[in-house]
Amino acid sequence: MTVNLEVAEGVGTLRLDRPPMNALDAATQDRLKELAEEATRREDVRAVVIYGGEKVFAAGADIKEMQAMDHTAMVLRARALQDAFTAVARIPKPVVAAVTGYALGGGCELALCADFRIAGENAKLGQPEILLGLIPGAGGTQRLPRLIGPSKAKDLIFTGRMVKADEALALGLVDRVVPAGEVYEQAHAWAARLAQGPALALRAAKEAVDAGLETDIDTGLTVERNWFAGLFATEDRERGMRSFVEEGPGKAKFL
Repeated sequence: MTVNLEVAEGVGTLRLDRPPMNALDAATQDRLKELAEEATRREDVRAVVIYGGEKVFAAGADIKEMQAMDHTAMVLRARALQDAFTAVARIPKPVVAAVTGYALGGGCELALCADFRIAGENAKLGQPEILLGLIPGAGGTQRLPRLIGPSKAKDLIFTGRMVKADEALALGLVDRVVPAGEVYEQAHAWAARLAQGPALALRAAKEAVDAGLETDIDTGLTVERNWFAGLFATEDRERGMRSFVEEGPGKAKFL
């Protein structure tokens, strides 16, 4: 399989496995969607890591496959491509991308679908589609400007240039830079810590933030208010408040 889902300690690792560069061909896209939906459904998966291995995250789409496609074929494929990445972005649990080596084109767009990005010092990210006479097609023109702002996003998209880990950190494209050999370990630790948290409250927080970014503030505040009040019906809220009163802050256990 070109993508695998491995579960340990409440963390599901979506592992890309298409050597040598994890090129995201149609079969890999479809498998990614299938496993993202599985991770969404599974109760034993409480947080997710996206990982491409020690050497490369994903170097982009399979150019040879795309070269053989005409306009009609891509009209049919483009929605499936976006749907695969949207399935990752909509996993209602904390998601972290563990980025080593190249994360280019579709690889960069996949990292954008995570809530948090930890990059190795050897990471190189970018949207080089313009160099092929194209634009990003898996969400890059939408998620990248929402993350780093329109002018910085246009710089990367218009030029197609790659940025190293330190510049990616300065741009806000990644959230933490660590030695390459520690990327997965730190990503898994981040996810495992959140996997111990209140699942419904984490889901609510993620959906409120993401929905609010897509709408006006009054609608966003309504989403927040509804989730906030709704959580008062959960066992986790009862447990968290009881623990706070009886033991002090930060002692509640939600599993």
